[in-house]
This record gives sequence, structure tokens and C-alpha cells, in this order.
Amino acid sequence: MRDDDIATLLRALGHPVRLNILRILATQQQGQCCCADVTESLPLAQSTVSQHIKVLLDAGLITRQPRGTRNCYIVQHDRLAELGAAYSGMLAGLTPASPKLEAEPA
Repeated sequence: MRDDDIATLLRALGHPVRLNILRILATQQQGQCCCADVTESLPLAQSTVSQHIKVLLDAGLITRQPRGTRNCYIVQHDRLAELGAAYSGMLAGLTPASPKLEAEPA
């Protein structure tokens, strides 16, 4: 995963409401629910929830699936797993190497 992709995903995850939306979607039956279902779980206006959902959609963290007159949203677990692996590797590359222990002179 490129650095631009990592940054885009981290920006999308950088708001507590969006993290809550992902949790709500992940706990729904088969990991999908509609905007109205999410709105019922949060003390926010439907328009605000929709704006946050759009950010998650644009980042590829969720997908939209039409169901009649409603749109349902599904968490993209593979995308989150890719981010986890990339982030873990990135952080590992930023930590200093373990200092070598030298034997003390006798």
C-alpha cells in the first residue's frame, strides 16, 4: 500500500463519528445496514451521518449496495486488514533498532 493510500485511510478514520459508524456497520447482521439504521444509533442529524458515510465510501472503507429505495453499507474488512498490515510495517520502520548490549570490561 502506498503512503498516499495510507494517509487517505487514516484521514477517513481520523474522526470519532466515522469510527463509530464503522463499529455500527461491523456489528450489524452480515455487516451491512442503511443510513437510517446508523442515524438511529447516533445523536446526529441524518445529513451529518450521510456526510461521514461519504468520507468512508470515498476512502474505500465501506461500499454501498442498493436495496430497493435505500442504500445499505458494508464494511470492507479486507481494506482495513491491508491498512493494518501497512501501518504496522510503517511503524516498524520508524522505530529505532535495538541497541546492542556490549559486554562490560572485566
